[in-house]
Amino acid sequence: MSDLSQLAYATTAEVAAMIQKKEVSSREAVDYFLARVEALDKTINSVVTIDAERARAEADAADTELAGGTSRGPLHGVPMTIKDSYQTKGMRTTSGAPELTDFIPEEDAWPVARLREAGAIIYGKTNLPIYAGDLQSYNEIFGTTNNPHDTTRTPGGSSGGSGAALACGFTPLELGSDIGGSIRLPSHMSGVTGHKPSYGIVPAHGQIPGPPGTLTMADLAVAGPMARSVEDLELGLDIMAGPNRWEQPAWRLELPAPRKHALKDYRIATWLDDPRCPVEPEARTLLENAASALARAGATVSADARPEFSLEKIAATFMALLQSALSGGVSRDKIEEYAQSSGNTSTDQTRRLFAMRHREWLSYNERRMQMRKRWEEFFQDWDVMLLPVMPCPAITHDHSEPQAGRTALVGGQQRPYWDLVTWMAPAGACLLPATVIPVGQLDNGLPIGVQIVGPYLEDRTALHVAKHLFEMMGGCPRPAGF
Repeated sequence: MSDLSQLAYATTAEVAAMIQKKEVSSREAVDYFLARVEALDKTINSVVTIDAERARAEADAADTELAGGTSRGPLHGVPMTIKDSYQTKGMRTTSGAPELTDFIPEEDAWPVARLREAGAIIYGKTNLPIYAGDLQSYNEIFGTTNNPHDTTRTPGGSSGGSGAALACGFTPLELGSDIGGSIRLPSHMSGVTGHKPSYGIVPAHGQIPGPPGTLTMADLAVAGPMARSVEDLELGLDIMAGPNRWEQPAWRLELPAPRKHALKDYRIATWLDDPRCPVEPEARTLLENAASALARAGATVSADARPEFSLEKIAATFMALLQSALSGGVSRDKIEEYAQSSGNTSTDQTRRLFAMRHREWLSYNERRMQMRKRWEEFFQDWDVMLLPVMPCPAITHDHSEPQAGRTALVGGQQRPYWDLVTWMAPAGACLLPATVIPVGQLDNGLPIGVQIVGPYLEDRTALHVAKHLFEMMGGCPRPAGF
């Protein structure tokens, strides 16, 4: 291969094919990405830990194996980065926490292990907020990650370094995680693709938080692929999906095929705005254009079909479940203090949710189950639902504390910070698969994404529709200078 620069924005499948065909060696690919990060990442700060020596050694081994006729799998010799919340054997893993600055795991997180088994070479780790707990990506160890489309803005969180690295052409594939939108929000803000799998189909043991060694699987939390094409999302999901450590002796996972063969046969609902969380007009126009493109391609598209619950109700349920899921690292004394919060500010409300009693959580969980049933009924008539990701594009950096007290500028108005995750609720609370793809850029160049939400365990349906729409929308925008 004469022009290694083609690697920067090649898909994962394309890089893998180049290596298999010996058009480029794995070592050349590793060296190329290492040099690209060194030259271009200083203003972005997305790749924060690099193990060049190990990556080069693994690449040399991959080339030797291939020369001998051996291939480990579909990612044989492909360099990639991993979100720094996932334990990587022999490579520093911090989850952005100062107390883990020098932590070097002795084993890989489960999805990392699956990627390595498929032949991937992990050359670096990407930035995130401390313990993956913010919509922006910054921490005391590594500092702030900037959005490649506008460095005054965040690339999102918590998989913000992942999204930024993909947008910059530093990696063809990334491993993200999503509990409150941490795959979907950065994919939207950085203009890349991401897939939040159905809850439970990608084992995520070995992610931090909780502390290293934690075996509990947090409510709502999933591991999933991020990339620059939908085919790569499918590839990543195929590699990582399967039963977890407890179920592996007996269970097998066979995800259903897409519901339809052709786009014209799909029934697609759109819910692209709502008084509970109004979307900026220019962003809404791009979302509506995407829906119109599907209709022009022959799909049945309805802007009126809805599951039988309001955005307000599911957002409240999601926020309660989310804050409860995030409360595991809060001390008992703090929980008792938070339980006494009596005001009506966003901070007070968030603290009370952190401190909810188990009986209250059971009530929210039952509400969630009732809405899952409404979704189940809805998907008897409709195949997927299109939703916004956020009511606005990437926001400007804001590291003020507490998080719940922040505001964000949306459509010329200051809105509560947690409003930015409202559209995460319908899929997040109900554990549904959601694929995010870019559908265009605003006049200021900032990308806008859309969620394609499918029925539970029907990830391939959401991805299939996303693949068609992605092709019509022109793919991922490339930031200036990269």
